[in-house]
Amino acid sequence: MRNSLIRLTRWPVIGPLISLILVSVVVGLTTNRFWIPDNLNNLALQASIVAIVGIGSTLVIITGGIDLSPGSAIALLTMIMAQLIKTNGIPVPEAIVIVLFISALMGAFNGLLASYGRIPSFIVTLATMNIFRGIAFLFNNGSPIFSVSPSLEPWFYGKLFGVALPLFYVLIFYAVAWAFLQYTPTGRRIYAIGGNEPAARLSGIDVHQTRFLAFVFAGLTAGIASVLMTARLNSGSPNYGVGTELQAIGAAVVGGASLAGGYANIVATMVGALIIVVVQNGLNLNAVPTSWQNITLGAIIALAVLLDMWRSDLGRAAGHWFGRAFRRGQASKDGGPGAPAAKRTNRPR
Repeated sequence: MRNSLIRLTRWPVIGPLISLILVSVVVGLTTNRFWIPDNLNNLALQASIVAIVGIGSTLVIITGGIDLSPGSAIALLTMIMAQLIKTNGIPVPEAIVIVLFISALMGAFNGLLASYGRIPSFIVTLATMNIFRGIAFLFNNGSPIFSVSPSLEPWFYGKLFGVALPLFYVLIFYAVAWAFLQYTPTGRRIYAIGGNEPAARLSGIDVHQTRFLAFVFAGLTAGIASVLMTARLNSGSPNYGVGTELQAIGAAVVGGASLAGGYANIVATMVGALIIVVVQNGLNLNAVPTSWQNITLGAIIALAVLLDMWRSDLGRAAGHWFGRAFRRGQASKDGGPGAPAAKRTNRPR
């Protein structure tokens, strides 16, 4: 029994799941509107976009990098998709393919500079964050494009077996990402270069190519999120996606990903995305000003990073405490030094 509990506590998803339950209970106690079915449905739809972007952010974080560009990429891609469909008359499925191809190219651009250009990923994506947003404002004179197409909304609001389609998208993409990281050579190489880049290079891994592919996948997930965003609002805007990159990074970090690279659990990232969205939903329901919402999100990310930096020390301290408690318990059963005095005096001399 004890060994089963220890194995359960070592499962990376347990911590984020407990945090999600606690956060949900706290939010539910602060407002009676949280558990309303309409709010829960809206919560799931909102979390789907953050969760999908979080897949790409997690892949980059595992390599020891960071991607600050997804929010701006979403803004640009929603404008491109809206223009393709409404202005150029391209059918929705074809427009989706074009947008996903462009998103992969945008990720490749980040990867090219961060990997082969040897520019720190923070600097590269900070630059492209501004570049992508600026290009988005060049479309339609910087004005949003509304009422793109009536055939677009079912891609987001459609249901299968009574369940909203975005939930199926999330489950499918996370299953693919999990299998990719666990069972493909490229997925294992992503972990390897984040854990120890010099050792990975000495073992024959093409570090630049692997990191490049991680950024391509990150760009692709931003493209998928942009399609869902366009379908959800039936519009494109250069102002969409603001803060999405921080939500995605926060989801990965809250899910236990190490910003030093080499460690993350993709399923825990999905739970982290739910935590981030539940917190924001609770703040919205309680009419908390946007300024305090931003402060709260920043504080959550900072706390998660702090726990990540002290994870080893906290783990050793917890192990030492549980070890001492276990030894005291065993001594008490055996009538040793930790046993009650009454038991010791009754023992035969």
